[in-house]
Amino acid sequence: MIPNHAQFIAASQEQKKVWLRFYSTADRGVLDRVCAPMNYGPSTASKDGLNRYWLWDYESETGAHALGLLPQQIVELKVLGAEFDPAQFRVESSSATESPAAGLRPANVVQ
Repeated sequence: MIPNHAQFIAASQEQKKVWLRFYSTADRGVLDRVCAPMNYGPSTASKDGLNRYWLWDYESETGAHALGLLPQQIVELKVLGAEFDPAQFRVESSSATESPAAGLRPANVVQ
């Protein structure tokens, strides 16, 4: 877990956006994003069983807005005052691959 795990969970429950600095394996570098925290837990798409921080990336350039980050990928996370509406999250699935946000549970699954 990240040092401010409790703040992540609170931000998700209070529907507050977060500023996130993380290591992107796809980009092979550190990115900064404003995201909505969705939850913390494993995904049905990944067979490793590891818990991830799930966030909605508003600025996604690939069209895949759900980010599933391992704790070691998160460099820094700050809770912002801006609110988000979970109704904005629309995950479009493909028959070829399962969306990383599929099977997500509420944010307070693991605390």
